[in-house]
Formats: sequence, C-alpha cells, structure tokens
Amino acid sequence: MASAAAPVRTDQAYQKCLAPDCGATYDVGQVLTACPKCGSLLDVLYDWNRTPPPESLRWFEQKWSRRNEPLCRSGVWRFHELLPFATPDKIVTIGEGQTPLHASDGVARYVGMKAGSLFLQYEGMNPSGSFKDNGMTAAFTHARTIGARRAACASTGNTSASLALYCCASKLMQAVIFIGSGKISYGKLSQALDYGALTIQIAGDFDDAMLRVQEVSKQLGIYLVNSVNPFRLEGQKTIMYRVLESLDWQTPDWIVVPGGNLGNSSAFGKAFHELHELGLIDRVPRLAVINAAGANTLDGLYNKHNLRWNCGQIDSRTIARYYAEMESAGRKADTIASAIEINRPVNLTKCLRALDWCDGLVREVTDQQILDAKAQVGANGFGCEPASAASVAGAKLLREEDVIAPSERVVCILTGHQLKDPTATVSYHTTDQDEFNRVLGKRGVSRAAFANRAVKVENDLDEIVRAIQLNS
Repeated sequence: MASAAAPVRTDQAYQKCLAPDCGATYDVGQVLTACPKCGSLLDVLYDWNRTPPPESLRWFEQKWSRRNEPLCRSGVWRFHELLPFATPDKIVTIGEGQTPLHASDGVARYVGMKAGSLFLQYEGMNPSGSFKDNGMTAAFTHARTIGARRAACASTGNTSASLALYCCASKLMQAVIFIGSGKISYGKLSQALDYGALTIQIAGDFDDAMLRVQEVSKQLGIYLVNSVNPFRLEGQKTIMYRVLESLDWQTPDWIVVPGGNLGNSSAFGKAFHELHELGLIDRVPRLAVINAAGANTLDGLYNKHNLRWNCGQIDSRTIARYYAEMESAGRKADTIASAIEINRPVNLTKCLRALDWCDGLVREVTDQQILDAKAQVGANGFGCEPASAASVAGAKLLREEDVIAPSERVVCILTGHQLKDPTATVSYHTTDQDEFNRVLGKRGVSRAAFANRAVKVENDLDEIVRAIQLNS
C-alpha cells in the first residue's frame, strides 16, 4: 500500500458504454463488466477539466528521483495522473512495471531489419512474470476501493498467477481461479497453488471457464478481474507509457503485440488515442495484432470477413455467424502459445476500435514460426514464453511482406517470462525425438531450426574435453 502527497479527485472518472447508440455512463464505484442497458463493454474515462494532466510527458521524469516512494517506484502508478480513477491511499502496488525496453540487433537481423530499429518490451520482468501485473494492480485497486473480499478470474495461467500473487501479498482478498482441463502450464499453475488461491478446474477450455466465472461472480458477488473488467485495461495502458519513456518520449512506428483475449491491443490503442487527444504526443504508431494460427478468431473476422469498428456500428451478425460455424464444427483453440489459446476474445470490439485508431492490421503465425522466433529471442538474451514470440514472428512476417520497412522503429511486446512454460522450450531443444513429437509434433511443428541441443558424452574426462573442443 502506498500514498502520495497530492490526492486526485475521483469524481472526474466514470465508466461509459462503448456502444455509440447507447453511451450510458456509470460511477466508478459500480462493479460492472458490461453495460446494464445494452450489454456492451465499458471504458473508464476522465473529465480532464477537473484535474488537467501534465502539459508534457517529460513531467513524469521528476518521479525518477522519488523511487523510494512506492507509487513512484511502480511502473504503473508513477503515471497515476493519466489513470486517476482511485485515490492514492487505496492503491495496491507490489512494484509492478519495472520492465525494460531493449534494442536487439540480433532479433532485428532475424526479422530482416536494420540495427537499432527493433526493440523488445520485456514484460516478463514483472513480479508474477507476465504483463498481467500491470492490469492486476489497477483492477485490484478498484476492488479494494469498493470493498471486495473475493476476486476471481478464468485463466490460461498468467492471469491466475497475477491475481493469486496480489491476493497473497496484500492479504486483502481471496483468489478464486477457474482453469480448463489440461489448458494451463505447470509453470503458471504452480504460482497460483503456491500463493494459496482456490483453484477450480472445470471440464472444458478457456472459453468455457470464462463463461462460468462470469456466472459464478454474478451469483456470489465476487469481483471479476479478467480483462472484460475495464479497470484492468487502464493498468495495461502504462506499458505504452514506459515504451515512450524509454524512447525519450518519441513515438515508434509500430507496436506489435500477441492477440489472445485482446486486452493488450485494446489498452494500447486507448493509451495512444488518449495521449494524442491530450496533445501529449503528435502521432500514434501503427498497431499489429498477431494471432496464433490455432487460435485465429481475430484474423478470421478481420481479414476474411472484413469486420471493422465502423464508428462503433460493428456487424454483430458476422460475429454471431462466425462463432456459430466454429461451434458446429467443434473447432477449439489449439496452439503451443497457451497464453493466447482463446477462441472467443472478450475484448474483440475494443480491439477493433484500437485497430481503427492506430491504422492497424492483423496477421496469424504458425506454431513453427512462433517457436523459431522464440528461439531467436532466447539466443539474444531474453527468455520468453511462446505467446510472447508471436510478436517477433509477426514482425518477421510483416517485414517479408514489405509492410514494415527495414529502418522503421518497431516495438515487439514480450508478454511473459520463459519459465512460464519451460516444457515448450525444452521440447524444442531436445535430442529426444519422441519428446519433440509428443509436445510439438501434434501441433504441426516439424523442425527446430535453431535448436541448441545438449551434447551427450560418456562420463570420461577425455570425452568431455573433446566434446567441448569440437563444439566451441
């Protein structure tokens, strides 16, 4: 818990329905995951006339010298003036957002770009090991503000780990986590169990778990922290603030992000739109959202069915038909990138808006492309989970299509730490063909072009020395 010197008025913040033909507004003290009038998603918005934001983003640099203060140390809450929905005395922080932006010339070469032009935003350095902590601190703060005692989520792993950590560290709430059968990596599940969360495993996938957690939360009055919660996305906006901060407040040309439930892409679009509207940046970057081929709902709707934001008049019939066809065909999401293994992204409409704001595009990449990109990220010093590498694989694809120019400044978001899913990493690099086939072969991965295989030798000094000399 933390406090700051100057309190911010909370009556400047409110929730607003996304649908242009509704536009209903609600107090921030209400716990809502959809508009009660029409069922659309909600935004958290601000009346900047009440508490004007800083005149320049450089104003935030003065907080660097105050890093002994918890709110200034947090990579989320040091930007409190740009998400002032809670008073500082209610904020819950565990030091989230201390995440670096690194230029990687090695990954740039792999993608086909010039040195100094490709950057990796490494969100795996968060306390729970993924970007989710940026949103969880915001949602958890809102939950504390309204007096919640239990918080719940459906998860493929990272959300559950983050929620469990915040509940455990703060001692303020009980975590209730819904997971699908066989749809969570041990690296992530171990966190939720270790942090004492009540874990409910249901027969089904993430989409089934998401439906049930919404029903249960409504019936039992449990605070829901999935990204359908608009306060989650307020925290995730700050990833882009830190990107700008690391680039000396200069806007990059591209942001490339994995697409699962589409919370990050939605939050990033909102961040840049707000900053541009406030006159704090002079342009917005282009946004590329990358699906895994085995979980490609956004790509299918956006590129094959031409679904667009259309000033909020989204063709809901196209979405309904797509989901009905998916259901009748029994098509379930299936990808090695478990963090984005989602068929029905809850933030679809917000993502379409972000793509409109940011002149965005959507692509899909195969598990083979994801794992090869992951190996290259690792070979250049940044271990990431498979879903993270979708951004690098997507940047490579866009470079091959000549959509991204070799000298443009590109930021790829690495969403989670390598140890979130070590099985995929070890299986890619293994010498055991049976293990490779068991984990990767069933998903169409046929080769490991960048494998760093262990060298097997006898327990003999001469053999060991010879092996080292041959492989040096």
